[in-house]
Amino acid sequence: MSPYLAEFIGTMLLILFGNGVVANVLLKRTKGNDAGWIVISAGWGVAVYIGAFCSNEYSGAQLNPAVTVATMLHGDLGYLVGAGYMLAQFFGAMTGALLVYLFYREHFTVTQDPDAKLACFSTAPNIRQSGQAFFCEMVGTFALILPIFLIASPTLVHETKSPVAETVTAVSGTGGPDTEANDNKSLLPESTLGLGSLGLLPVGLLVFGIGMSLGGTTGYAINPARDLGPRLIHALLPIKGKRDSDWGYAWVPVAGPIAGAILATGVYKLLSMTVSS
Repeated sequence: MSPYLAEFIGTMLLILFGNGVVANVLLKRTKGNDAGWIVISAGWGVAVYIGAFCSNEYSGAQLNPAVTVATMLHGDLGYLVGAGYMLAQFFGAMTGALLVYLFYREHFTVTQDPDAKLACFSTAPNIRQSGQAFFCEMVGTFALILPIFLIASPTLVHETKSPVAETVTAVSGTGGPDTEANDNKSLLPESTLGLGSLGLLPVGLLVFGIGMSLGGTTGYAINPARDLGPRLIHALLPIKGKRDSDWGYAWVPVAGPIAGAILATGVYKLLSMTVSS
């Protein structure tokens, strides 16, 4: 399978399960209505696990432009290839959001709250302060990316292979195909731990933990594709009784995670250089 197709499918599944659990909790007359934030956070953790499990062998299961940016900044993914990954992630997120709407269409109809309908697609802060929301998204993404680096390379030895892409393979024992440019063979290094698919669990648990501890302010997008793609679908769909798609806030869950990825990569490189010296 093409790594771009793998990123598309993995991100589609991520949004199908992630936004699906949000719809199940927020929309009226569903079996999961009012189940609460714990269910949503747990659902997103499972969504990350499933998306990563299905795409890991083929692309390294990045599923997040912030992760892709970190991989490129670390020097293991060419910018052209990375741009292709991010494009696939955005289209995958849009497709997943469309599937969630089609699945819960009747429940969207009976739900009167337009904010709840929008929340099934994209994130929004509980307190409308863009600077604070940007900071929260940056810190949340930093808390995702830095542990990914550290889990993949606990000795902090600077290596040529990518700790970001290796997170979903470091203890999974799987490898992936070579790509055409910029030494992308290193995206999917072989594992020596060999715990099978259980190696993907730390990432899902990490996302669950971020949701429980840091997700209460903005709904923790920590992934530009996860927010922008579904937000665009919300804008395009003829959803009865919907509100505007809140484009004035849309820059925050894009810029915040990218800033967090840059910060996490810089901190990891500093730590690596300190240990190496």
